[in-house]
Amino acid sequence: MRNDIPRLQRFLQQRFGLTTIEVRPAGKKTDMAEVYIKDEFIGTITRDDEDEETTFYFEMPILEVDFEGV
Repeated sequence: MRNDIPRLQRFLQQRFGLTTIEVRPAGKKTDMAEVYIKDEFIGTITRDDEDEETTFYFEMPILEVDFEGV
């Protein structure tokens, strides 16, 4: 997963048009990375290598409190 981080970061930056998106290793978890915008944690990316194909899953939790002011 660590080798995928630069490519994932470039992909997310291009997809969302934000150069402030950063993908970081998720501590000791080798199949996961954390996603930040500036210094705010926004979600995780996990890697799945099943069926001879690699898939990355981006999960972004949205809390009720996140809707304040929207």
